[in-house]
Amino acid sequence: MHPAPLFREADPDTLIARIRAHPLGLVCVNGESTPLAAHTPVLAERRGGAVHLRFHLSAHNPVARRLEAGASVLIVFTGPDAYISPDWYGPVPNQVPTWNYLSVEAEGIPVLAGAAQFLDDVSAHFESALAPKPPWTRAKMDPGAFEKMLRGIRAFDLIPHRFEGISKLSQNKTDAAREGVIEALSDHPIGQAMKLDGARK
Repeated sequence: MHPAPLFREADPDTLIARIRAHPLGLVCVNGESTPLAAHTPVLAERRGGAVHLRFHLSAHNPVARRLEAGASVLIVFTGPDAYISPDWYGPVPNQVPTWNYLSVEAEGIPVLAGAAQFLDDVSAHFESALAPKPPWTRAKMDPGAFEKMLRGIRAFDLIPHRFEGISKLSQNKTDAAREGVIEALSDHPIGQAMKLDGARK
């Protein structure tokens, strides 16, 4: 997490939208001697006012075994990002290159969840974006094949006790310098995010 409070993003709806746009999370835990990490798609939603992050891992993944034992997890989501050249600031002296980006971090202790329900939900969610292709469902599998695969999958549900992100969008620069970056990035997602951030002020 970037240490500057200026870049912190705490609005849950903004963070959920960011995860939905970039759902591949990096799930990190402490191993016995080294950190462990695994990538997995995450479904983000609100239920009863609480944020729920649902994901799955192979039962043989060391990360899954640590989570089954009750380990705390950190899930990191990286959204769009862009290199920022000091030349784009205009006549501002003594600047150095930097990087603008959007990210989310979620921390807590996940619990085991129903793997069948999760796999149904994750496929329905991502298949819907492929319309007009008819959605894939497990009904297309041979009898018993889905149940056999379930034995090798662990699904988890995390209600994070820390849920925050970074919106590093040159907020520490002058309006003129920010406009120079926006113009240089043109239609890049970070340029668009900077425009929206400026419009909210």
